[in-house]
Amino acid sequence: MRSLNLLVLRCRDLEASRTFYESFGFRFTKHAHGSGPEHYAHEDERGVLELYPSTTAQGSDMTGLGFACADLEGLRESMTVKAFVPGPIRENPWGRSFVVRDPDDRRVEVTQQQQQQ
Repeated sequence: MRSLNLLVLRCRDLEASRTFYESFGFRFTKHAHGSGPEHYAHEDERGVLELYPSTTAQGSDMTGLGFACADLEGLRESMTVKAFVPGPIRENPWGRSFVVRDPDDRRVEVTQQQQQQ
């Protein structure tokens, strides 16, 4: 994959989405550019993830996301405590993973991070 350095997600419930994505270690700050809407942004050496309020009453967003994490069981438990309802951990050809839906019903696949050799 080329160097993706910006991802913007439109969210019906900005606070619920911020809480959801903070489960993956993102740390957001509030931003506003010119006359644009207030939104949340996380920025690190890999790029920027921005959460903007949705401006339409559209149906389900078909965007799919994936994250790798070092502690799959711990993250799944943390998300369960926060009432995000992750699916069961499954064994797949690409590794262990579970699927969870974000507050806008986007499919998010969480995979066990491979150990560095």
